[in-house]
Amino acid sequence: MVRSLKDQFISPADEFTPIPFWFWNDNLSNRELKRQIHDFYDKEVKGFVLHPRIGLPKEIEYLSDTFMNYVRTAVAEASKLGMKVILYDEAMYPSGSAHGQVVKRNPKYRSRGLKMMEWPCGKYKELKINLPSTEKIVSAQAVKKLSPSSIDPTATILLENEGEIVTFSPPDEKNWSMLLFVETYSEGTIRGIHFGEDDGEEHAPPSADLLNAEAVDAFIQSTHDRYYEVLDKYFGNTILAMFTDEPDILGRNSLPGLIPWTTEFLPFYLNQGNNETDLPVLWFEGGEKTDVVRSDYRKTVHAKLTSAYYEPISEWCETHDISLTGHPAASNDIGLLAPFHIPGQDVVWRWVAPEDGKGLEGEHSTAGKCSADAARHRGRRRNLNEFLGVCGKESEWALSPGDMKWYIDWLAIRGVNLFCPHAFYYSIEGRKRSHERPPDVGPNNTWWPYFKYFAQYMKRLSWLQTDSVNDTNVAVLCTEDYLPWKVTKSLYENQIEFNYLEESLLPFCRLDHRLSIEQQQYTTIVLGDNIDVQNDTVKMLENFTANGGMVLVDGSLNHVAGAQTMSHEKEFLRKLQSNYVLQPSTKDLRISKLKKCDRTYYFISNEGDEYYQGELRKETKGKVEKWDPWTGEVVDQPQSDSTIIPLTLNRRETIIYCINSSQNPVMRTSSRSFLRTQILPFQQQWKINDIPIKLENNNQFKSWTGWGDLDRYSGTMVYHNTFEMKENKKYESVFLDLGEVCQIAKVYINGKEAGIKFWAPYVFSLDPNYIFIGENRLIVEVTNNMANRMDDAKLKSGLIGPVQIKVKEHENKNKTGATKTNKLC
Repeated sequence: MVRSLKDQFISPADEFTPIPFWFWNDNLSNRELKRQIHDFYDKEVKGFVLHPRIGLPKEIEYLSDTFMNYVRTAVAEASKLGMKVILYDEAMYPSGSAHGQVVKRNPKYRSRGLKMMEWPCGKYKELKINLPSTEKIVSAQAVKKLSPSSIDPTATILLENEGEIVTFSPPDEKNWSMLLFVETYSEGTIRGIHFGEDDGEEHAPPSADLLNAEAVDAFIQSTHDRYYEVLDKYFGNTILAMFTDEPDILGRNSLPGLIPWTTEFLPFYLNQGNNETDLPVLWFEGGEKTDVVRSDYRKTVHAKLTSAYYEPISEWCETHDISLTGHPAASNDIGLLAPFHIPGQDVVWRWVAPEDGKGLEGEHSTAGKCSADAARHRGRRRNLNEFLGVCGKESEWALSPGDMKWYIDWLAIRGVNLFCPHAFYYSIEGRKRSHERPPDVGPNNTWWPYFKYFAQYMKRLSWLQTDSVNDTNVAVLCTEDYLPWKVTKSLYENQIEFNYLEESLLPFCRLDHRLSIEQQQYTTIVLGDNIDVQNDTVKMLENFTANGGMVLVDGSLNHVAGAQTMSHEKEFLRKLQSNYVLQPSTKDLRISKLKKCDRTYYFISNEGDEYYQGELRKETKGKVEKWDPWTGEVVDQPQSDSTIIPLTLNRRETIIYCINSSQNPVMRTSSRSFLRTQILPFQQQWKINDIPIKLENNNQFKSWTGWGDLDRYSGTMVYHNTFEMKENKKYESVFLDLGEVCQIAKVYINGKEAGIKFWAPYVFSLDPNYIFIGENRLIVEVTNNMANRMDDAKLKSGLIGPVQIKVKEHENKNKTGATKTNKLC
């Protein structure tokens, strides 16, 4: 039996589960692995990325029988529970080394780079070359220097470099230098899984040459084949994918001054349309040519990395019935996602955050749409984001549940539909484990007892963004390694949805008055941020405009015939206005219009800190239901006009409006009644953990950090008080407003649970049936985050207040203008 869309939303299938990174970072036991897996399952987490991490003892050698026995235990237990597993292809990262096993197989597989060596011709006109056997001259050239950091690229001369002597006679007396370009080992490493193997430490494993197909084949044999040897029966069912993470061509902590290179890379470089005399411009400024040469070099490296690394791994995964997932190193490397079956990105280090405009500005602000739009335009059903790593604010562990919610919303509204929280820690024993890319966002955090709320929320949003089409006609053109963000900031702030469309995908688009690719159709193409496009792209865009399409340029580009140059933001936005609008306008709300099956959805998120009250004016007509993704509640949304939806949204809130065009809207009935609010007094004496306390000024409580020996406390305190409901008084609604809380509040009224809040505003709607005539008991359990315990952060904690009980009752105007109160049951 096919479940209704509403039922699918309320209780999504387990395929939409969050799949967190699970750090294996301590001495393992089969019993503890199973216990933790069941703990995940109980919190509605039905999958994990199995990630070897620093802290594993040396006795558990990567990919050894001992290690693989633990892996088999975890995967088998997940299989029994119907959970999904993503295998991680390294120990620890970046990927491609197999914990040094690739280089151990063949030392020549170490990562390589290209260095430049310079000799001013005023001192040397003849060079005697004496390089170690591990290095090789790729090119010898002479350049005319214009300054210590710039050259005249039109004067560069190739020099013969056969033998041990290179000579050069400058054609004039200007500043000339001889340059040698030398291929060498980069001496790069990866972060290992045992203590003593981290960055800069003696035993950090060597990185491998990822541009060398033979080295990559050795990596696949060491890692992928080994996993399949042990777990073959789980591939394609329990095992969902293989995760590759930020492949680094040079490796970490490589020799300074190098650029990525590999053996026999020069012929490949030249075959891609580059010139050998371009090499100096990779180090020196070369005037107008500089950006083009460096961009072409990056594209060439990416092409080689794709053919040597990503494509063989993608083919291996496909052959073995799993998906390739993970992400490249840069937040805007959208072109490198082509071989991924589940394109991915990451949001880490709080480069994206609620504060300081970080959600809309800078290269990392594109990470959410990078993976989502790569999936949309390549027909991939899912896309992934690894998020929350090192995203604490005031200190390493100072990540609030409210901020965790913000990150989920930030990703979901941009189209991410597979959430990989970073990370769940097997152990936080000792500082080297607890502070290795913290915080633990799962079992070792204070919100873990309530994590199922977040898990169910991520499942609902993942369901919404899967098998749906985002209904936008605007594409912002991007290149394979640059996603414009300056021009899109205005689009976000004016609720104009768009997708990033890669220039390289234009030949695969169907062209009439629209550009169509997969399920997306665009009538408007935006060129912004001085993006430089190829001649073939210009011709296609001109053909697009000739057929009735619209190309908008942000004022700095005008080389496309038929394009409309927008010199003013208002003019630009007017051309892009969507078929829905907020009234009044706000810069804080984001809207994604989606179509799924026969329904239209308006998914709305408040990324700001202010309460919004207004209305959504739309063209789509029909019955409107209000779907709350946090609670799973679905209710009819009455309307006073078929094109207007009343909208209120608090900070950290999202809402979904589901429109069924085949049904008539529910119309709002007018009423002259209104609500009057009263505040009921509490007893003067509050207790915390049964200890009487005195309130501060303004009826506020003192932070736990002001209680002397509790300044490093992370945990829960229980607040008690009573309030009195007057006899013969029944109210339409009762609200508890806790004021300021740091950070989780769980409320009980007369022994019955009344709700839990993880972020402000901490306002609870209380069931009037829970309220008695006479005295009522209030209990508030307040939990802070882990920063005070783990970081000695001394952050404000506990219930601050002021706390108020607010009751509302209906009043009706009588004919004389006086009011009378209804007695409501």
